[in-house]
Amino acid sequence: MKTLLLFVTLIMFAGYLSAAVGCDLNDPDRDVKKLFPDNTGYKTLYVSIAQKGGTPLLTKIEQRLGDKFQGLYETADVPYTMYQIYKGKELIGYIHGVNQKGKYGGIQVFLALDKDGVIKSFYIQKITSPNAKKFRDAAFGKQFIGLSLKDFYEYNIQKASATPDSKINRIKNPDPKTDDFKVIMRAVKKNLILTDEFLLNNKYLKYMK
Repeated sequence: MKTLLLFVTLIMFAGYLSAAVGCDLNDPDRDVKKLFPDNTGYKTLYVSIAQKGGTPLLTKIEQRLGDKFQGLYETADVPYTMYQIYKGKELIGYIHGVNQKGKYGGIQVFLALDKDGVIKSFYIQKITSPNAKKFRDAAFGKQFIGLSLKDFYEYNIQKASATPDSKINRIKNPDPKTDDFKVIMRAVKKNLILTDEFLLNNKYLKYMK
C-alpha cells in the first residue's frame, strides 16, 4: 500500500513539474509599477493554446513564428500569464513573458506593450549565461522600444536574420560568440505572436509574410 501511494505521489509530482513551465512576474505589484508607473491596477489572465484552439491553433502559431514548438516550454498546455494594465477604467497596455530554452538554461523574456501591441519596454527576468549582463544592459533593451509584430514578421528565425530594410537590423548582438541573441529574438517574436493571438484579436495577422 505504501509503495502504491509513493508511486501515485511521484506521478502527481512529475505531472506538476511538467506543467510548471509558465512565466509569471516575480513580483507583479512591483514589476507592473516599474513598467507602467502611471497604472492604477491590473488584471491577470491565464490562457493556453490547448484551451483556446488545441492542435490547429498550435499549427497556426508555428506558421506565424516560422518554427516548430518543442520541449516543455512549448507544449500546447503551457499556461501563459498575461497582464492587462489599467489607468482608472482605461486599458493602457499589456505585460507578457515567455520561457525560451537557452544553451545554459531557461531564459524568461518579458515585454511591456502599449494597447496597440507596440513594445514599450523589454525585460529579461531570468537568464543563465556567462554574458547575461550584456543582455540585461539597458542599452540592449532600448533597441526593442517602438517595434511591433509587424516588424518581427520581417525576422526569419531559421536564418536568424531580417530583411535588409527592416527596423529589426538596428538591434545589435552584444555577444556574437553565443546563441543567446538568437534565442532572445525567437522569444520576442513568439511573445508578440501569442499576445496578438490572445489579447489583440490577431491585429497583426495581416502583416504575416
